[in-house]
Amino acid sequence: MDVAAGPESPAGEQAPDWLARARRVRTLISVYLPAHFTASETADVAAFVAAAATADLVTFDGTKPVASLIPVIWDQETAGPGRLLGHLALANPQWQSVAPGSSALAIVRGPQAYISPSWYPSKARHGRVVPTWNYVTVHFTGPLTVHRDPEWLRDVVTRLTRRHEAGRSAPWAVTDAPPDYINGQLRGIVGVELTIASVEAKYKLSQNRSAEDQAAVAEALASEPGPGPAGVAALMVPEES
Repeated sequence: MDVAAGPESPAGEQAPDWLARARRVRTLISVYLPAHFTASETADVAAFVAAAATADLVTFDGTKPVASLIPVIWDQETAGPGRLLGHLALANPQWQSVAPGSSALAIVRGPQAYISPSWYPSKARHGRVVPTWNYVTVHFTGPLTVHRDPEWLRDVVTRLTRRHEAGRSAPWAVTDAPPDYINGQLRGIVGVELTIASVEAKYKLSQNRSAEDQAAVAEALASEPGPGPAGVAALMVPEES
């Protein structure tokens, strides 16, 4: 569901795994979360988070909310919902304002698009329609820990690199660079670990409309400019068997 990854496959090719998983999700787990917009399959939500690859990390500095976009990995090898791992620049003051054990919010975003009421066939029958917005998002909340240990940072950076270099013809590895250079780069970042207390996934894809209206919305979105509408349209089209 990562917009940058491209929501549609070329004709004749199988849809990417993340898209196939996302299409299956229609009913997780607080944001405002009506039952018909929730997603409950952990594997599907995990696939979405892995594909999105980043999150907006939101904390409170004592006066106001502070946010940064960071690369993340959802580590599910620990007990419970697991941990969300990432890093910030050392120069970013956000990490210094995090009180020990304080809660944080990480927002993982998918495609989004404006929905025009003019697309609904039901408009012609009764006119009781208004604009709305379709989107996919996952919220993680829990206590945040800041890490300065170079080996902790090296492990997370190595895992992130392996994930994003996988599948390339000549993948780059952290060990490709001189050790002293990598050590210097690690001194320029700070690790963050969100111990997940709750996971809230919302897939708002016109599930509250009739099948006729949903089909019309998907068709209209496919003709709209930009990757957002195309991504939402792809999620609304039933997966071909």
